[in-house]
Amino acid sequence: MEKGLVLKSTGSHYRVRLDSGEILDCLIRGRLRLKDIKTTNPITVGDWVTIEKTNHGTGLITAIDERKNYIIRRSTNLSHEAHIIATNIDQALLIVTITQPETQLAFIDRYLVTAEAYRIPTIIVFNKVDLIDSTYQNVLNGYISIYEPIGYKCIKVSAKTGLNIDLLKQTLQGKVSLLSGNSGVGKSSLINCIEPQLNLKTAEISNAHLKGRHTTTFSEIFELSISGFIIDTPGIKSFGLVDIKKDELYHFFPEIFKLSDKCKYYNCTHIHEPGCAVIEAVDKGDIAPSRYLSYLGIYEDDNQKYRPKLK
Repeated sequence: MEKGLVLKSTGSHYRVRLDSGEILDCLIRGRLRLKDIKTTNPITVGDWVTIEKTNHGTGLITAIDERKNYIIRRSTNLSHEAHIIATNIDQALLIVTITQPETQLAFIDRYLVTAEAYRIPTIIVFNKVDLIDSTYQNVLNGYISIYEPIGYKCIKVSAKTGLNIDLLKQTLQGKVSLLSGNSGVGKSSLINCIEPQLNLKTAEISNAHLKGRHTTTFSEIFELSISGFIIDTPGIKSFGLVDIKKDELYHFFPEIFKLSDKCKYYNCTHIHEPGCAVIEAVDKGDIAPSRYLSYLGIYEDDNQKYRPKLK
């Protein structure tokens, strides 16, 4: 038996790097697959696993180590199941673009809520700033003015011009970092700037709809020459939340949680109660309207009623 890190998952096959440095293609042992794991992927990128070698130069995964954390979303086509994106993460970098394509604020907020719920520090990286003209500059400034005051570091970069790529490298150094975002925001291009020898496949934006095309099919982890690891993930169209109870949702909006103890009622939902400090802050402009609308939207999401139990 040997320990190894899951580098890539294709659903049923896994590429695992053993402690010895050897890389094996592995399957899950049948008994492990039968465990009651209510996710579409019982093992994922970032997992540390126990491997039993076979006589065919492959391996069988016989056990999964306890996870430090993970980030998860509701499966796109299976609303009653969840999909774990990656595990054992030090930080998440959410790649955002103001144009070509436009990242919606509601998507950003849903991602941040999940990261907060699983205690994963998140940095918002604004890519393609070389495309920003005077009109879009105001939009970019508006986005940053929402997230920096509530504690999210924002970095403006350009994979095309190399702007702030050195700063991005410093941010990644020595950490296990997850890169996420909509299709077309330039995750693979940024990774190529950071680690050119990887030469990941990239694609142009569709001119017809200004939407991104998937170039990353499966999540994969890469070791960085500057030390650390980076996890590249397929583009996400939407981010469905799981395992977050309505009465705890406000905990994962830092600016709402900060004011919650000033509300008149201890069990305030921050939606309709008199004497709600959060509603007063929204009215005064101290909480961004877009953030409060995201809170309301997630709170009223019927799909929140399903909360899968995760191993």
